Amino acid sequence: MNLMLKYLKPFYRRMAVGLSIKVVGTLIELILPYILSYILKSVVQKEEVGLIVFWGGVMIVCAALACVCNICANRMASLVARNFSERMRHDLFDRTLRLSAAQTDAFTIPSLESRITTDTYNVHSFVSMMQRMGVRAPILLVGGILITLFMDSYLALAMIAVLPFIFVTVYFISRKGVPLYTKVQRSVDRMIRVVREDTQGIRVIKALSKTEYEHRRYDTVNQALVNDEKHAGITMSSVNPIMTLLMNLGIVAVVALSASRVAGGTSDPETVIAFMQYFTLISTAMMSVTRIFVMYTKSSASAKRIEQVLDTPVDLTVKSESEYPPVPDQAHIVFDHVGFSYKGAHDDVEQISFSVPRGGSLGIIGATGSGKSTIVKLLLRFYDPDSGSIRIGGRDIRTIPQKELYAMFGTAMQNDFLYADTVEENIKFGRALSHEQVVAAARTAQADDFISAFPEGYEHMLS
Repeated sequence: MNLMLKYLKPFYRRMAVGLSIKVVGTLIELILPYILSYILKSVVQKEEVGLIVFWGGVMIVCAALACVCNICANRMASLVARNFSERMRHDLFDRTLRLSAAQTDAFTIPSLESRITTDTYNVHSFVSMMQRMGVRAPILLVGGILITLFMDSYLALAMIAVLPFIFVTVYFISRKGVPLYTKVQRSVDRMIRVVREDTQGIRVIKALSKTEYEHRRYDTVNQALVNDEKHAGITMSSVNPIMTLLMNLGIVAVVALSASRVAGGTSDPETVIAFMQYFTLISTAMMSVTRIFVMYTKSSASAKRIEQVLDTPVDLTVKSESEYPPVPDQAHIVFDHVGFSYKGAHDDVEQISFSVPRGGSLGIIGATGSGKSTIVKLLLRFYDPDSGSIRIGGRDIRTIPQKELYAMFGTAMQNDFLYADTVEENIKFGRALSHEQVVAAARTAQADDFISAFPEGYEHMLS
């Protein structure tokens, strides 16, 4: 909840205006049954058509004003929810890009994807719903109860007696919602992981005739998600039927009591008609409150997952040279008894020591999984070694700022990727390069000939 309040803070003024309009519209809506009761009780008996038309016109004007106020307030609520979620998604995406390799491994790519998409959508929906229903429902609920107490306290107390049972039901069921929806989001993470793996490896899957195997693998995670959603859905949706049963019992009690009171002359049919309308408003308000509680449990689980990423501390900070003092090395690059483990269970590389002189070269040969790529990742400081040190020009790489360190290298990774953009933009990769520089780079990479063979040349779209 603190996360949502933090991101809503810039919109407090706009929210206050929208909520004020919503309050006015709801209060106008709340007095409509009372006006109807007054017309039936006092105006109709006078048999003056003009007076009836006047009060009917008042009801139409009130209904129109309530409609206009609700539309304006809902539009402002949608605007706030849109801008709120835009800022949250922006910060979440930015923090995701800045996570270290170890932190990304811990969260996993599929989980980060679902947090940026599904989780932010859940929080957006809750913020929008709270502005639309979070004000209207309590006003209708409390206002309806107060007016009915004023009209006929005896009948109102019969209805109020049901409300504690409803609140207790909503409270205990909603408490189960957060862990249930957290489990659902984890299942979504697993499904996204399988989808990513299959879409990336679709050619291999088809070439090896493993389509049915992958289909079964997807069905497994999909069924697990269905089961988790069904469990959460059945648990949370039980609120509505239980609440409806209790409200209907309240209505039966009110109807039975009102019949005896009208027969005994202590009440009148006009009051009962207005009373039933208020009871309908109160029932609608209670339904809205339960929907808010259900949505809150879902958004609360999502907000916690978003907060985990946003609150993740920066781990690959620049260390001071007093902690890792420079060492006068004859060589330019030095690995000094380096050990590292991805998961901490056992060393993936251990006691790695070598040196490369300035202008020298080094080839690393080894079997798959022997640690060749790991050595490069450690040199680029994607990870910090668990033991030993890596030095460039005598400086421990942990003391070198990231931009300065990366500027020392030209890197071609094992697995590259392409943007859905032009060839030229893919080569530029966000750098301020001229067209001539792009062509020169392509020629160096022996790529200019086949790029120029496209009808659009360097403007050819990739996917």
